[in-house]
Amino acid sequence: MELDDWVDSVSGPSFVWYIKRLSGNDTQLTGGHQAGPYVPRDLAFHLMPHFEDLTRKNPRGVVELQMFPGGYTTSSNIIYYNNKFHDNHSSGRNETRLTGLGGRENPLLDPENTGALSVFAFKLGAPVQCQVWICGQREEEVFLEDILGPVEPGESIVWDPGNRSRVFAKENKSATCTLSSGDIPEAWLEKFPSGMEIIQRAISLRPDKNKSIDDRLLRRRECEFEIFRSVERAFFTPRLQRGFSDLEAFLAMAQTILQSRKSRSGKSLEYHAKSIFDEVGLREGVDYEYNPKIEGNKKPDFLFPTSAQYRDLSYPSEGLTVLAAKTTCKDRWRQILNEADRVSTKYLLTLQEGVSLNQFSEMSSSGVKLVVPKKLHSKYPESIQREILSLEGFLSRLPSSRKS
Repeated sequence: MELDDWVDSVSGPSFVWYIKRLSGNDTQLTGGHQAGPYVPRDLAFHLMPHFEDLTRKNPRGVVELQMFPGGYTTSSNIIYYNNKFHDNHSSGRNETRLTGLGGRENPLLDPENTGALSVFAFKLGAPVQCQVWICGQREEEVFLEDILGPVEPGESIVWDPGNRSRVFAKENKSATCTLSSGDIPEAWLEKFPSGMEIIQRAISLRPDKNKSIDDRLLRRRECEFEIFRSVERAFFTPRLQRGFSDLEAFLAMAQTILQSRKSRSGKSLEYHAKSIFDEVGLREGVDYEYNPKIEGNKKPDFLFPTSAQYRDLSYPSEGLTVLAAKTTCKDRWRQILNEADRVSTKYLLTLQEGVSLNQFSEMSSSGVKLVVPKKLHSKYPESIQREILSLEGFLSRLPSSRKS
């Protein structure tokens, strides 16, 4: 079955989707002992109403699971681990997971699928049926993200395919950067702010000078996303409430919102990295350049020190460094291989939660070194964690930086 046909087949009113990118923990790449992929508790309770009865310890419900595009099938379970409410175990678990996946034959447990965009399409009823599509090609991810919007590592979406909207959406209780309408500058309500404007607001809310560079990056990205969603609601909701003269006007607005989300997702990591480089004392145009044009139309994300040194063939190649920034890298890391002919080793800053051993070996043999925020290193196999750089570690390797 082709992906577009599959999407049509699971888009009826009796379906609800759960979308995520598989992490190294999900695929058991890291050798952990968690029971299976996490399922949002609100969704699990919707599928399995008997979970509401807290007198039952660790209740479960049957899920008939079918994998696509391969067709692997198995009978699995959703289990509500509610130890927190039993045995005086106040610090125990309070989470729901999809378990009993059938072993390594299941593509969900294939380490090569780490990082893959996956859609769990649950059909309501008894027993609950779930069809799962695991994207094997970048084109499939693009097709789905044209429907859903960007799906980033660590993010999960519960989606109603009939109304094309998120369901069970709750504000993050730990959110500290969500803006009220009165907190949003009037100019932002007239013209949607640029990505860098939103990031500067995030930095002001989370300066985090006492935290590591890696923690700053992750915390500010989380903050920036909260701000973006606040502004998105304030900016587009009045326009949607005014209604539309025809279907084309409605579709144009929907496309505008989707493109806004894609633009934010595509540039966010680059902008955050640039802000941190400036913050630690690297001088743009002296110590580094952002998106410089070098050979032909090649434009790496970051070049250290500058394109002037790059074009000066007397300047030693070992003094040049290239860094790409890609939120996910499973099918995108090869894009950086030809970004700078003079630089044999390319660094790749990513937020992907794990890569398979085979993929890491292929990256290494191609001269790609991963740069991953320190907090995410545990998502990678222990055998390669020592070969992954943190962002702080990357900066310490620059030949002639002004880090502070």
